[in-house]
Amino acid sequence: MDQATPTTYTTVRDGIFHPPPHIEALRAHAPLARMTFADGHLGWLATGYAVSRAVLADPRFSARGELKHPPVPRVGELEQSPSAPPGIFIQHDNPEHQRYRRLLVGQFTVRRMRLLTDWIEKVTESHLDAMERIGSPADLFENFALPLPSLVISEMLGVPYADRERFQHDTAVWSSFNSDLEELAKAFGGLTMYLHNLVVRKRSAPEDDILSGLMAADPELTDEELTSIAYLLLVAGHETTANQLALGVLALLTNPAQLAALRADPSLTDNAVEELLRYLSIVHHGPTRAALEDVEVDGRLIRKGEVVMVSLTAANRDPERFDHPELLDVTRSATSHLGFGHGAHQCLGQQLARIELRVGLTALLRRFPHLRLAVPPEEIRLRHDMQVYGVYELPVAW
Repeated sequence: MDQATPTTYTTVRDGIFHPPPHIEALRAHAPLARMTFADGHLGWLATGYAVSRAVLADPRFSARGELKHPPVPRVGELEQSPSAPPGIFIQHDNPEHQRYRRLLVGQFTVRRMRLLTDWIEKVTESHLDAMERIGSPADLFENFALPLPSLVISEMLGVPYADRERFQHDTAVWSSFNSDLEELAKAFGGLTMYLHNLVVRKRSAPEDDILSGLMAADPELTDEELTSIAYLLLVAGHETTANQLALGVLALLTNPAQLAALRADPSLTDNAVEELLRYLSIVHHGPTRAALEDVEVDGRLIRKGEVVMVSLTAANRDPERFDHPELLDVTRSATSHLGFGHGAHQCLGQQLARIELRVGLTALLRRFPHLRLAVPPEEIRLRHDMQVYGVYELPVAW
């Protein structure tokens, strides 16, 4: 039996790290429950781990953008979601999604990841040098967590890092729930035009980067497709990792026993990265999927056209899957978390993100053995109003 009144979703968490209380309570008795979307659409909310995996793995659910509904209100929400342009592969189903994904997987080679790891280690040390020169206290987000993934994705795409302020600004506007339609259009249009010009330059002067590699792998890819792919990788490639790194450091600094355990045994770093991905689940809402036909999930009948929103935040805290999920435990084996999603659309850049997080955390904790917050935790501004959760700044001292 469905709950008497459909729930709504909120991005405001309980404290800093925990899911909204009513979402946690809902999962306990209805891991798949009725939900009212921001535009009034009556759909479903998946909060249980098993249910979430089932929905994300089922090809009877579509990722197509024009079939979705907004889970939470935003100032500049369109009346109807448009069809995703060619190249925005996360909002396409097969065969289009599979075609783009195979091309991109071919660019994330073992050789490129190995070379990038060495380069990321050097870049990380140089940013820590710069932060040390600034002196204590300093903003860890602005001086370390944000520039590191921004540099990495710029290097991979062949985007001049000198242009970082532009794409960081446009990404922030696009991600904010408070941006109006005019601001959204300006940010999207400006970044799209910039990347289109970059694609044109790469066609005439290819280099050792992902865009040039895609052109060589499939000469039939259009400029529009390549621009969309670049847009998606650029936005996702720095926004998510930057906030995961900063929020992960905050989680460790506010859990001194776990920080001490990691410092005492650096071999736990891989475990710690996976546990932080589970514990934090920085994607506020989604993925969302639309039923292409009537589908029964967990004893509930989801009608054709109804949309299911998966709450990764709740699913990764499901006690049916993780013991004491409310606790941060760097010794936990949490590799089955849903932090990168699940199924055919699981995050393409997850291995790169893991490298950045592992290298960043290792170097930071080694360089600053007495790292601590420079302000009380309750004074840190949290990104409840952005698509990706995190902090606006992270003042630290050492």
